[in-house]
Amino acid sequence: MPMEIEIRSPKSEEEWTQYYDLRYRILRQPWNQPLGSERNEGDARGQHFALFQNGKIMAIARLDIQEIEGQVRFMAVETEVQGSGYGKRVMQQIENESRNLQLRRLVLHAREIALPFYTKLGYQLLEKSHLLFNEIQHYFMEKRLPYSINEADKSFFVNLLGSRAKYEEATCIAYGSDHTEDFVFPPSIVLQPESAEEVSKILHYCNENSIPVTPAGARTGLSGGALAIYGGVLLSSERLNRILHIDEKNHQVTTEPGVITQVLQDAVREKGLFYPPDPASKGSCYIGGNIAENSGGPKAVKYGVTKDYVLNLEVVLPNGEIIWTGANVLKNATGYNLTQLIVGSEGTLGFVTKIVLRLLPHPTQNLLLLVPFFNLRTACEAVAAIFQAGITPSGLEFMERDAILYAQEFTGDKSLVINEKHKAHLLIEVDGFEGDQLMNEVEKIVEVLSNYETDEILFADSEAQKNALWNLRRKVGEAVKAQSVYKEEDTVVPRFQLPDLITEVKRLGQQYQFHSVCYGHAGDGNLHVNILKGNLTDEAWNNEIPKAIGELFKRVVELGGTISGEHGIGLVQKPYMSIAFPEVTLQIMRSIKNVFDPKGILNPGKIF
Repeated sequence: MPMEIEIRSPKSEEEWTQYYDLRYRILRQPWNQPLGSERNEGDARGQHFALFQNGKIMAIARLDIQEIEGQVRFMAVETEVQGSGYGKRVMQQIENESRNLQLRRLVLHAREIALPFYTKLGYQLLEKSHLLFNEIQHYFMEKRLPYSINEADKSFFVNLLGSRAKYEEATCIAYGSDHTEDFVFPPSIVLQPESAEEVSKILHYCNENSIPVTPAGARTGLSGGALAIYGGVLLSSERLNRILHIDEKNHQVTTEPGVITQVLQDAVREKGLFYPPDPASKGSCYIGGNIAENSGGPKAVKYGVTKDYVLNLEVVLPNGEIIWTGANVLKNATGYNLTQLIVGSEGTLGFVTKIVLRLLPHPTQNLLLLVPFFNLRTACEAVAAIFQAGITPSGLEFMERDAILYAQEFTGDKSLVINEKHKAHLLIEVDGFEGDQLMNEVEKIVEVLSNYETDEILFADSEAQKNALWNLRRKVGEAVKAQSVYKEEDTVVPRFQLPDLITEVKRLGQQYQFHSVCYGHAGDGNLHVNILKGNLTDEAWNNEIPKAIGELFKRVVELGGTISGEHGIGLVQKPYMSIAFPEVTLQIMRSIKNVFDPKGILNPGKIF
């Protein structure tokens, strides 16, 4: 007999009886409600769906629309999964109906046994529910639906920004990607404010109307933090691009977030001052993005990362209020440190519109050497030994063989000869103000390296050669991306554990049959692991490689490290957050997010 399947509300008394029998079996509650049309008030408010196969109900769902927290609409769903695909088809019907009703957010209760099912459908665990049915714990899960702005929204934004509100399809597609894998999530509209006041009006409107907002800078990120995965508004900082004041007396600079990092560095250098954090993309990334991700770079090993230079921030909150988080002072023990809370929050708590940074005197001299090794692990072992000898380089970078070869191919600069026996290189820089002191540090480094099997060390003898070597290092990421679709993991461990980390990466590569290219900031234990898709099947890429990444992260945590050193969690790393933190810690983070953004409009779907 052919299988007849339909999804609809029950109609007859017999169908309603089937529906409620199944529903209360799901909840493990004894039947104590009247049947048929005499449903309780809560049921009467909702919409009911059942999947019928040849007249028998195989799966059910109840859609209960409620207005909670102003404009945010919720949907509570109960469903039973019986047989392959039944529950999924009912949930698809629910989502279709919710889109028709212009719902933004779906929230459901799920038994623990059903968590994997809902996770595959894109739902995220929020917290345990207070519901206990016969001692069976239920959980809250959430899924947001993509939002398309309507004509009223469009009119508001155009009236506010004019031509700086862009909704043409080609523009939205262009703003729908960053440097994360091959993802594209076009927003419904791109907004380019030029002041904190404009940002305030945008966020106030979006908060009132529950429109998702994705903050974005230069979109050079590698974790998907600037991807508008739920459509809505992409709020760009590109027009907030002025350096407002360089305070030479106090060694501070006040800047807007859309200033390119290298432009900022060059501007303060003209005054003899130094802003050290230097991510590889410093020639294109924005300082605001550095704040969002707490970016590092090669000089972090000596000078620290972005957070170590941020004194104060002007931030627009999701409801449109404008605050300053601190004061323009070097010491501040006044209340909670909101400045450091915003740094690294990935645009989930507020939109930064002004930044006050502390500066240092700019070093006047530096020396650079490139050291070839015949073994990956040996190169990593030498890193900790340099520090144990009492030397802190201003840069200590690791590049395995393929990293340099790909960079040479990408840049066309093949002046550096790579011996076929060279498996890795360390690029080591020292800087300061006294040439004799730097030469002494280099001599100590060479003495340390004499205990390891290396080939001839190259000393960069001109600024041109130094720039060429650093350019190769900075182009590795782009060079790898040009080879294949890839996944970049941003692992970090205590530097003494770096040899164990590189060993584990290569072991997993053999186990899961993937090719990896490793490079990074060895001096602070930050290893970028690039996994290339190459000839892997879609099945292996989508299902097996995530398992390998999970195993890698577990080993990283065992070694005392964590899953991201500078790229952030964003979209691509959030499935692994439970490896880095216990649930109690994640719940504290969610609670902080809820205080700043109770409607969840700002960069939704990121971090957790």
